[in-house]
Amino acid sequence: MFSITVRDHIMIAHSFRGDVFGPAQRLHGATFLVDATFRREQLDEDNIVVDIGLATQELGAVVSELNYRNLDNEPDFAGVNTSTEFLAKVIADRLAERIHKGALGEGAKGIAGLTVTLHESHIAWASFERAL
Repeated sequence: MFSITVRDHIMIAHSFRGDVFGPAQRLHGATFLVDATFRREQLDEDNIVVDIGLATQELGAVVSELNYRNLDNEPDFAGVNTSTEFLAKVIADRLAERIHKGALGEGAKGIAGLTVTLHESHIAWASFERAL
């Protein structure tokens, strides 16, 4: 399996509900490095997984919809604990939608899977992996 990874970042504010979250139940900020890894079994006719420039552009477009937002105030996340794991899935699903609509070009039709990883720090991160 071949893969490429592109990276961006987001800065958000949010709070959580539930005792398991301790002090994070209060409004707080978080900065995440966001990695998107695209996988395919065979390289395309240009011998690439996907155009890195387009992959970077589309990841940037997806994270810009979340960047500098208080997620507690976003209608898409009403009543939802926007955990790192949950946000990784949101970003992966939004990227997958863009891939299906052709935003990463014809060559992207051969992408078999996508993993989005959000790094909370140098010692903690969460990922969501999905097929396409």
